[in-house]
Amino acid sequence: MTERPNSLHASDIAHSMHPYTNMRAHEEKGPMIITKGDGVRVHDDQGKEYIEALAGLWSVAVGFSETRLADAAYEQLKRLPYYHSFAHKAHEPSIRLAEKLAEMAPEGMNRVFFTNSGSEANDTVVKMAWFLNNGLGRPEKKKFLARNKGYHGITIASGSLTGLPGNHKDFDLPAIPVTHLTCPHYWRWGENGESEAQFTARLLKELEDTIEREGPETIAAFIGEPVMGAGGVMLPPEGYWPGVEAICRKHDILLVSDEVINGFGRLGTTWGCQKMGFTPDILVTSKQLTSSYMPLAAIIVNDRVYDAIADNTAKLGTFGHGFTGSGHPVACAVGLENLAIIEERDLMGNAARLEEVFQSGLRSFADHPLVGEVRGTGLIAGLELAKNRETKESFAPAGSMAPRVVAACADEGLIVRAVYETVALCPPLIVTEADVAEIHARLGRALDRVLAEVKAEGLL
Repeated sequence: MTERPNSLHASDIAHSMHPYTNMRAHEEKGPMIITKGDGVRVHDDQGKEYIEALAGLWSVAVGFSETRLADAAYEQLKRLPYYHSFAHKAHEPSIRLAEKLAEMAPEGMNRVFFTNSGSEANDTVVKMAWFLNNGLGRPEKKKFLARNKGYHGITIASGSLTGLPGNHKDFDLPAIPVTHLTCPHYWRWGENGESEAQFTARLLKELEDTIEREGPETIAAFIGEPVMGAGGVMLPPEGYWPGVEAICRKHDILLVSDEVINGFGRLGTTWGCQKMGFTPDILVTSKQLTSSYMPLAAIIVNDRVYDAIADNTAKLGTFGHGFTGSGHPVACAVGLENLAIIEERDLMGNAARLEEVFQSGLRSFADHPLVGEVRGTGLIAGLELAKNRETKESFAPAGSMAPRVVAACADEGLIVRAVYETVALCPPLIVTEADVAEIHARLGRALDRVLAEVKAEGLL
């Protein structure tokens, strides 16, 4: 390990345990320490500037230096720094934010439950579904349907819903009854000679067959991201989501839209479900809700779900679930101000207007020798790398090439993320056309640098 004249660097190695990190490798490599933000850019402790093209973790809509959010937090901290919402207690920020979310939600979704994170929210969704069905006298209706490559969090229940091997192995997950269906990504999982329409039909048949095999009376809910994010930015084939909704309605299965990444304009619409053409029973949101300036998530449910839960609380005398920080007043105040900024500056419209220039610039890399597929919508995209575009063969060892490109991007002053063999991009919603052009330029230089290395090593 090369020592750096920075006590924070050494202290981090000595004391910090990082999520999603090879800890032994971290002991050798150490951290990139980010010290300040400025719009879509951040700076490290060596003075280097980066365009943050993943918006932190798919989450910072308004950029990294919005003083209005700092002011909102400060004012709320002075007025009421904390209070809870247990046992009929309430405070104005959580009331106003619940009201605002109900106003923004799809029609018929009027009730909001706050948590601190998307993982906690999806964990709560599982408990809500179980609680609801027990109250309705259906104790056997407890199973969940999710998808391979889907991401729904990392708590025991939400991590079970997640369909990524790295989130299951050696954690003894899944730990709840969940069946993972085929990932709805045509390029990777479509069969030879199968059209996109045939792929959609096969996936919908798989869903029907699974329900029939398990018994619809045993299945509580289907959960999915309208556009998959952390699994590799994968768009569903045409007709997939309306078909899923129809099947869920037919069998009285709750439909849960995980909008932790998709929500508040990421796809150019308020919600991802709107762009994909379906209406859920339960909608989960976080990340861009506060631009991640404060931890906050929300579950929005329709009246049918609320009434079933509320009726059971009347029988039992309580809804025995909640968090100390549920609807934290400072987080809710920041969320309200963040949503106000998104609306005042038409940042959802900005995502829609910049979609074509952002996506077309990335599609220009479709013929790059390292790239197998370019995909995306709104202001989210992924470049899946492949040694052979036609056969979809990955570089060996699988999962090794995207981190090399991400490292080269960092050298070029661009922060993106490696998701297995996909390079993921998701810039803040405040991004400009000039920023987008610079993202494309830095990404292109990084791809070319790695290509030269790969050729020199005889890997291509």
